[in-house]
Amino acid sequence: MDKSICPRFDKAMGLLSQRWTGLILYQLLSGPQRFCTIESSVGVSGRVLSERLKDLENEGIVKREVFPETPVRIEYSLTDKGIALQPIMKEIEKWSQNWL
Repeated sequence: MDKSICPRFDKAMGLLSQRWTGLILYQLLSGPQRFCTIESSVGVSGRVLSERLKDLENEGIVKREVFPETPVRIEYSLTDKGIALQPIMKEIEKWSQNWL
């Protein structure tokens, strides 16, 4: 039996284990949010949040929507790919409440 780790699993763990990524995804499970709301709720710096959101957007997990208002409003939300992470995030939440 080959015991090497599947490259896709390795990539998924690498992405999800980046600092703040899990908390950002968990925050977005409740629906579309503006940058400042995510920043204050999660407690991450604006620079790091911007980097993580760009990474998640490039992976097709987060969608960035610009509303042409004055001032411009930008909201972030989970794509179908991101929403598919909900059962995993809920299980981690349940595990943390039971064991940590």
